[in-house]
Amino acid sequence: MDKFTKRWVQHLRNTSRQATPPRNPRCPLCDAAFEPNLDAFKAHVRSNSLKHATFTGDTDVEEAFKTIVLQEKDGNEAPSSTVKPSPDTQIGCVAAGKRPVSGNVEQGDPAGDELDRLKLASDGTLSSRRGSKRRCSPPASFTQQHGSPPLTPSRGKAQQRNSIDDFDRGLRQRNQTARQLWVPDDDRREILPPATRTNQTRQGAGAGPGASSSTAHRRPPRQRKRWRHHHLSNETSWSPMRLQMPHQPNTRSITSDQLLSEVKGIYAGLILLEAKCIEYDTTLRTVDLNDNQYHAMISLHQSLLHEHHDFYLSSHHPSACDALQEIAVSYAMPARMWRHGIHSFLELLRLKLPGSLEYLLLFIYIAYSSMALLMETVPKFRATWIECLGDLGRYRMAIDDNGQGSRELWTGVAKYWYIQASDDAPTVGRLYHHLAILARGNMLQQLFLYSKSLCVQVPFESAKDSITTLFKPLMDPKSSANQQSDPVYAAFVRVHGILFLDEAMDQIGSSMSQFVDSLDDRIGTERRDWIESGYYVGISLGCLILGFGDKSSLLMQALSSPSADDAGENEERRSDDTDSDTDSGTDDVAPCELIFDTAISFAAAAYKVVLRRQTDENTLACVHTILAFFFFMSKRPAALKLLDDRFPWHFVAVYLNHMLETSEFPPRIDTMAFPGPEKQEAPRPLPEDYAMHGLIYTEDYFPANWFDNDKIEEDEKYIERPSTMLYRRERVLWIGRMIARQERWLVWDDEEETFGVPG
Repeated sequence: MDKFTKRWVQHLRNTSRQATPPRNPRCPLCDAAFEPNLDAFKAHVRSNSLKHATFTGDTDVEEAFKTIVLQEKDGNEAPSSTVKPSPDTQIGCVAAGKRPVSGNVEQGDPAGDELDRLKLASDGTLSSRRGSKRRCSPPASFTQQHGSPPLTPSRGKAQQRNSIDDFDRGLRQRNQTARQLWVPDDDRREILPPATRTNQTRQGAGAGPGASSSTAHRRPPRQRKRWRHHHLSNETSWSPMRLQMPHQPNTRSITSDQLLSEVKGIYAGLILLEAKCIEYDTTLRTVDLNDNQYHAMISLHQSLLHEHHDFYLSSHHPSACDALQEIAVSYAMPARMWRHGIHSFLELLRLKLPGSLEYLLLFIYIAYSSMALLMETVPKFRATWIECLGDLGRYRMAIDDNGQGSRELWTGVAKYWYIQASDDAPTVGRLYHHLAILARGNMLQQLFLYSKSLCVQVPFESAKDSITTLFKPLMDPKSSANQQSDPVYAAFVRVHGILFLDEAMDQIGSSMSQFVDSLDDRIGTERRDWIESGYYVGISLGCLILGFGDKSSLLMQALSSPSADDAGENEERRSDDTDSDTDSGTDDVAPCELIFDTAISFAAAAYKVVLRRQTDENTLACVHTILAFFFFMSKRPAALKLLDDRFPWHFVAVYLNHMLETSEFPPRIDTMAFPGPEKQEAPRPLPEDYAMHGLIYTEDYFPANWFDNDKIEEDEKYIERPSTMLYRRERVLWIGRMIARQERWLVWDDEEETFGVPG
């Protein structure tokens, strides 16, 4: 406790010795400090006349200077008057053996002297002023202890004054300043207009004896003047003219010539960086790089990406002409950016794995952020940027070594971008090829995606090499992949591989039998899960009949003929060519016919198994894809001759009649219009609609705006809602009714309202 007391006494001594340094006054309008004299304030006002527009003459300047000095004086007097005698002062008096005098001790006040100088500076005179007086009286216990004689009272008032002086600590002197307690009427009186305040003053002056009570709360004249000046200065500084905002910021317009010159300059620098990237990406493939070289290469390619970004922003400026906006397309800038700025360097880093793993990850993140920025700022090439983001996600997934969770995360990211790109361009097979690579582990989905990439309007020919990697292990009986995979779907994929590669034909019979014999049990085992597997099977079988989109297949040749007559002429021409060149013709036609016959026989056998499950609604998705394929073929006379008597239409009629009998609501099958949503609602495609979107045989199946509903989230597209099965049932019945209108494979009995087969 003694240590704490000593430290507290030392602290009080130190704080009592500190003096408040003088400070320069500040302008009330601009809050800038100036020297404490009138000339300096005048020079400050003239230096910025806009901010001091309220000072119209020297008189206003002098009056403002006096007001500022008074404010500074009152501000500095307040802290000095609140200083109380510290305990260490009293202790010091006791230690010296001196009795503190209970009177007024004159002390110099440097703060007050400085304020006096500031006040009198405008008059050009300087004078000193005696400081405020402080009283220091000892405690009563100390006075009694030293035997000080009591004061002799002369009068009552004198005795009262002396008793107050004995215990005075400066509080009475502090209350004798010009400051008054705040009264609500003061602020209200300052806010009122001058005329109102004058009337109130006159009424208060003539109020008789009651006026003294109201006068007691008034401010002294000098302080009211300072308050009024401060209020007026605030009103002036916050006038509406000063707060008026501009309609729009001032901008410099750019001309077409300036913009063209800017684009040329950016393109010149871009060419230099692109040449450097091409050179280094080629020459450094066989060179071991150190850390500095890796960082230099990353900086070089990052600079190229930045130049491309500047080029796109400049060429797509709102002031750019049409020719300038198309220059990026003319020079194939997006493809060049991906090839030379990203892909070539990624391949270089991939070849140097595992030593380059850290830098490969770093550059993938840099490129990913650049592509995301371009997708927001240059929406014209949105499809390209989305595909680039998917490719970067696929690279990140391929090199991931942090575990299965991280790999699945980046697989989902890449799928998200590829699915968005395929929705924007459903006829581009390259996107389905990339999705098939990401679907490793699900051979049925991989087969569907690879097949679709070859059977769209813009097929991806490189998918033929990729799909071979799926078929080869399953065709090898000793392969581990053949043993670890699902035997039912492995047999299904193996049949496609044998017919696609035209190899291992000795396994075709056993593989077909294995799948067909096990299909019924598999449908019953998977139940609702077979809805998705069902349309994978149906679409894959349709692509198998098409010969995987190969132009040399029989059905693709028939589809290229506009009519049956042309198909007959083509057959005669093909027979003539066969007679002239028997050897070559026999070698080409016979394998195609054999493959087509095997494919249609396998599809028909699988369809019979599915159609026999009439009471199982989980087979509706598969039947939907089958009937959509034959609905397209029914309108092509050349294809009809190849498919006649090859499909079990009797089972189809029985299946459709059972659905008619069990339908809770009358289906819309008597109309030619596509059975879309009712009451002008937004279209909601079925899950298999997205799977069939873009295929050759569905190009005229869906309405034009069937996939334009942007409110459907990506995760909601493949969700089976309670109403999904009702719409699917109606769709299947509508397709059957449309095929029956041809009266070739199916017929419709108007009286019985049932389906049948001709003859």
